[in-house]
Amino acid sequence: MEFETAIIGAGAAGMMCAAHLEGRTLVVDHAKAAGEKIRISGGGRCNFTNLYTDAEAFISANPHFAKSALARYTQWDFIALVDAHKIAWHEKTLGQLFCDNSAKDIIAMLQSLMSTRGTDLRLNSTVRDVQKDGDHFTFTLQTPDKTHQVRAKNLVIATGGKSIPKMGATGWAYDIARQFGLPVTDIRPALVPFTFAEGRFAEISGVAVPSRVRADGPAFEEALLFTHRGLSGPAILQASSYWTEGATITVDIAPPDMYEALRTQRQDTGRRNFTTELSRHLPARLVDHLSGVFDLGGNLADWSDARLGALIDNLRQWELLPNGTEGYRTAEVTVGGVDTDALNARTMAAKNHPNLYFIGEAVDVTGWLGGYNFQWAWSSGMAAAQTMNEAR
Repeated sequence: MEFETAIIGAGAAGMMCAAHLEGRTLVVDHAKAAGEKIRISGGGRCNFTNLYTDAEAFISANPHFAKSALARYTQWDFIALVDAHKIAWHEKTLGQLFCDNSAKDIIAMLQSLMSTRGTDLRLNSTVRDVQKDGDHFTFTLQTPDKTHQVRAKNLVIATGGKSIPKMGATGWAYDIARQFGLPVTDIRPALVPFTFAEGRFAEISGVAVPSRVRADGPAFEEALLFTHRGLSGPAILQASSYWTEGATITVDIAPPDMYEALRTQRQDTGRRNFTTELSRHLPARLVDHLSGVFDLGGNLADWSDARLGALIDNLRQWELLPNGTEGYRTAEVTVGGVDTDALNARTMAAKNHPNLYFIGEAVDVTGWLGGYNFQWAWSSGMAAAQTMNEAR
């Protein structure tokens, strides 16, 4: 089987690349359906991009690497593509764009574009014995009914990272990178809940509060959710991408005006228990839990300005030590990957093998929660496609 390009991985990046690629193209995936992570994303509606996409929203050993691809194919370009296929969408918070109907609309759009180009899509199939044979790549393709020998001028690796292994995610992309002499950075699960020992927050599982959470990176102001296993919610998931094992996180759960509000309450309802009055600002179950962490005893009238201020400071700089995360099992993405020093930022090709490309999550580029990782998939996939088209 002879192809101009073989793409391994029928996820967001792989299909985007194939959808815009000229020449005879093969796309292979071991899943039974294409775009499975697209299908389950965003509660089934796919948070397909973010209005505020820029390089600052991405984590990488080289923070400049993503700039070229993101600038050449922007969120506005993908929105125009979605609009051209009459896919209705809406904006949620913080610039996050979702399909009105279903994530399957995005998958159908990409498959339609691939079909128009005559892409050969092989699902429920595996690849082994990848080799470089002169100017071409060769490998064995095992489909459900036959074994094929494939030869292709270009090879694109779009198999993602290790997140969500129940969907078949593996470190295969990293193995291929190392095989061809490309280094791989340390990897870890990201956009993932934290776990704490001994069910620390089990008694308040299900309680959610607005928060500001920081690990070793920027602070994120979004919801925090207490769970049986630990902490989750958007703010926690965002901070997890910057967390390293053994480090603390800082949580701020104090409403901005709580100090002044409590001082006012002290004049009107000072004889009431402090916890009763604090429950006007924080969920009662959370206040009960905090009573075991901080001294919340006495009536509100007994609390001086200094004591109130000290408590507010504690609630704004509550240091917590996770014992880990829920791991790749629930992580939405993988931080780290194929070292960007080994790739051309404009083309996504390996510097030592110009016809070998790595795109999407396999690369050491990881976006924030909120559509950024899909935009990286679209942008990096398009960068590779444009490069191969220009070289024809």
